Amino acid sequence: MKVLIVDDEEMIRAVLREYIEFEGGEADEAQDGMEAVKKCREGKYDVILMDVMLPRLDGFSAVKEIRKFSSTPVIMLSARGEEYDKLFGFEIGSDDYVTKPFSPKEVMARIHAVVRRAARKQEGGEVYEFEGLRIDVTGRNVYVDGEKAELTPKEYELLFYFVQNAGVALTRERLLNKVWGYDFYGDDRTVDTHVKMLRGNLKEYRKFIVTLRGLGYKFEV
Repeated sequence: MKVLIVDDEEMIRAVLREYIEFEGGEADEAQDGMEAVKKCREGKYDVILMDVMLPRLDGFSAVKEIRKFSSTPVIMLSARGEEYDKLFGFEIGSDDYVTKPFSPKEVMARIHAVVRRAARKQEGGEVYEFEGLRIDVTGRNVYVDGEKAELTPKEYELLFYFVQNAGVALTRERLLNKVWGYDFYGDDRTVDTHVKMLRGNLKEYRKFIVTLRGLGYKFEV
């Protein structure tokens, strides 16, 4: 397991590196967002630990850049625990969010969780078509009336799970368990936020994702 630690505080990088290497992993470091983007272009990582408050390029902006060419799992690290920050982190494509001060053991548990979830991703050979909505599972591409939709990795997984379970009533809890994983540290609002973003990207075909009041959602065609 190779982890990129992005933080401008040397002590935090040193502590996280020690725990990662103790568990047999390999750690690389970056002190700011620009360096992190550069390292991600040049190397391959299993997970990225990304601080939010960084010099030159902040963590959120760095994740946006990284998501243009990589789906490597990202765990945000921040001293700010406001709900808006967490939801924004998920919106731009991060996979988890840890508030400082944190326990290195907790961070390690979350690292293992996102790596396991990444390993469970299904890469089937199906292509789904619903009117002008085309979902290419193999290529991990979604097309709306012939135009490629720019989805975050989590939005794609959510849509894939919806179409695989078309016609089935899906509770928010089930969606959290199946798309984010049983070990995800989050709540129902995470699902609602991602469904809202996904609907926006599907444009008129948002109609296929039906809200079941008090329960969850259903993909219905």
